[in-house]
Amino acid sequence: MKAFEVFAIYLTPFVILGVAIRLLMKRYAVDLPDLHKQAGATPKRRFLLGAWRSD
Repeated sequence: MKAFEVFAIYLTPFVILGVAIRLLMKRYAVDLPDLHKQAGATPKRRFLLGAWRSD
């Protein structure tokens, strides 16, 4: 029984955070096209550390 109690104490904060984040995402839902509009122009490609990166 002690192992179950420790597991429940360990798992409970993660479950609470997950539910809270899910509720906030439903309330403040933003679509991907909206994010693209806010981001502005397309990212520039640069050669950094031996690879092409977009920033």
